[in-house]
Amino acid sequence: MDASLYDLAPALQLALLGLAIAGGPLAWVWLRNRQAAPARRLSALTLLTLFLTFDLVLFGAFTRLTDSGLGCPDWPGCYGNASPVGAIQEIRAEEARMPTGPVTHGKAWVEMIHRYLATGVGVLIMTLAIATWLQRKRGLPVHPGWPALTLAWVCVQGAFGALTVTMKLFPAIVTLHLLGGMVLLALLAMQAVAYRQAQRGSGPMPIPRATRHWLVAAAALLWLQVALGGWVSTNYAVLACSTFPTCQGAWWPPMDFRQGFELWRHLGMTGAGEHITFAALTAIHYSHRLAAYALLAVLGVLAWRLRGGPLHWASRAVAALALWQFATGLSNVILDWPLVAAVAHTGGAAGLVVVLTWALRESRATETHAAKVVHGREVSV
Repeated sequence: MDASLYDLAPALQLALLGLAIAGGPLAWVWLRNRQAAPARRLSALTLLTLFLTFDLVLFGAFTRLTDSGLGCPDWPGCYGNASPVGAIQEIRAEEARMPTGPVTHGKAWVEMIHRYLATGVGVLIMTLAIATWLQRKRGLPVHPGWPALTLAWVCVQGAFGALTVTMKLFPAIVTLHLLGGMVLLALLAMQAVAYRQAQRGSGPMPIPRATRHWLVAAAALLWLQVALGGWVSTNYAVLACSTFPTCQGAWWPPMDFRQGFELWRHLGMTGAGEHITFAALTAIHYSHRLAAYALLAVLGVLAWRLRGGPLHWASRAVAALALWQFATGLSNVILDWPLVAAVAHTGGAAGLVVVLTWALRESRATETHAAKVVHGREVSV
């Protein structure tokens, strides 16, 4: 890999910009909760960081879908500068050479704004980790392992972001970067629930063991589907099937699964250096569609089983998000992958990750069905 792909000259400027971006949310949380207990302030900051990370995942999808991932072809800056303003000559030269290529002024700004937002979120996560460790010494009933793990993971995610650029949108790396963003959402959701439980002074809520099993199954299928969806998007296989419910007018179109799921290869190519076939792209798309049918069925059962219990809110959220994913996924197929529907589809997946992770952390299996929860505590009836 060419060493010029990494230019750390603007790193300090980007770090200072990240501090400035994070300063707004930090000041807002402090002003609104300056009289609250430390656990309350950290809970509010965790929820705000979770919301901003959700926004970052959506903007990452926008960056990918607008082909802006190589808008600045080095890392962490743009041609060794902290913003596209300092790289205007290099960008103009690339635009003159290839007007519709990967490097344009618009794409450079989209890519750099994504990096600015990511840096700001990283600062917020670092603040959470440090504050939780400090408050732990003062009796905060939340283990600092969660924020420490989240901080470690955001560093891993940053590394995947760098590799996404320097390895020229290598499909496996881009997919792992998408998955990493979803993992970050899950870690923040786990952390948010931990603070919530600390505030109310109780642990997870009891739900029937069978319902808990459906919840685990839905979460497992969701992660599989997110991985398949990322593979579809990074290989630009969405339009391999442009009809529904059939694909190319058939229930089982010609597909090449071996080539489609050859993981370590360059974009649009096979490991042998040949162009990937349309049958391989069809296999990628159709695998995602078939897994979607299974996931929607499980989510439907889960939404039904959660109704009326302590996690009744999750029942409505799961049902709404499942319908949202069906509608946006169908729109991507029949409307030729419009940008709004594609970003919305990623948002629905991220929402499901947060809801199912929250429900898993907030629940525990119980054998008794004759129980109710009052103020977060199990009471026999």
